[in-house]
Amino acid sequence: MAQLEHFTTPVDAVVSRMRALDAALPARDGVAVFNRVYLAVTQAVDRRIDTGSFADARAAITLDVRFAERYLTAVEPPGEDRRPPACWRPLLQFRRHPGVRPLQFALAGINAHIGHDLALAVVDACRTLGCAPAELEDEFDRVGDLLVSLEERIREDLMPGPDLLQIADPLTHLLASWSLERARDATWAAARALWALRELPDVAVEFTDRLDAAVGFAGRMLLTPLPD
Repeated sequence: MAQLEHFTTPVDAVVSRMRALDAALPARDGVAVFNRVYLAVTQAVDRRIDTGSFADARAAITLDVRFAERYLTAVEPPGEDRRPPACWRPLLQFRRHPGVRPLQFALAGINAHIGHDLALAVVDACRTLGCAPAELEDEFDRVGDLLVSLEERIREDLMPGPDLLQIADPLTHLLASWSLERARDATWAAARALWALRELPDVAVEFTDRLDAAVGFAGRMLLTPLPD
């Protein structure tokens, strides 16, 4: 597909919402920590769309926006009849806990968003575009590559110095227990499974609920309060 000219896009709209969220939250708030990370990813995707790095710009925009909307909806104040997904509840519960370090907040947000939201966003995008997940694999991989590179930068920026991060530090063991690469692979498998189950809505709902709960459990472990 030809490169898109730069004008206001749905990606710009979600970037504006993330910037507004960043301005409204205290810097140390756990959601704010993740939001800054995710804003950087979304802006990087937007720049690559503008420069024609995605062969199918419409598919890339659709996946990126569906993905971001799930996060933004999850962290909005819940209504009387709506609770955030289980995968986001640990971060929302522990977002101001003094014993949780910024790196934990960032990784817990990535865990929730990659492990749960991305699989559902792939299915959302497929329904919007009228295609199967296999036709979005290139966009999925390119977004995933950006997230992997960003995770490396997060660890560099938020990791304690080598004099503090010793092998006995509990944070060392928490970091070793989770991998974005493994989470991304599991998400692609989950997206394909959900697409295959689209004609079995009851089974699809049960699968989604179990995925949500499992990702939430991993997030709760990542947010274990640690001693200074």
